Amino acid sequence: MPALPAPERDLMSELDQLYREVILDHYKNPRGHGALDPADAQAEGQNPLCGDEVAIFVRFAADGDTIDEIGFEGRGCAISQAATSMLTEMVKGRKATEVAELPKEELLEEIGIPLTPIRLKCAILGLGVLKVALHRAKGTPLPEEWQSLADELQLDEG
Repeated sequence: MPALPAPERDLMSELDQLYREVILDHYKNPRGHGALDPADAQAEGQNPLCGDEVAIFVRFAADGDTIDEIGFEGRGCAISQAATSMLTEMVKGRKATEVAELPKEELLEEIGIPLTPIRLKCAILGLGVLKVALHRAKGTPLPEEWQSLADELQLDEG
């Protein structure tokens, strides 16, 4: 694969740096951090490969389907915690049925940097936990891809 011309390489480097700064900001100043009590939906999960843990709490609006408030608690690497923080901003105000079908690629696009397979699992942990919470509370379908990841990421389906 030919190397990128210097201006394009510099732009990519600047974009990577910008995304890294956004991730670091979400890690240091997480949005939606904290448990909601009571919560209309909740679930927790962990990535046993690196020890990341995330618990998600959701409150629905009066229509019973719109995510009015979302919070999370957790510990782990910057990617897992920042991605979950970004996720809370992405889904607030959206319908549970829409979020249940949210492809992981939408979250990964928001994160904006290439991730190794191990880091990919860190990044999507919060999304998987949210999908399980919505599945439990609303009966939304748990996509097949998440059913196979449920054991691997130890998503609490019970």
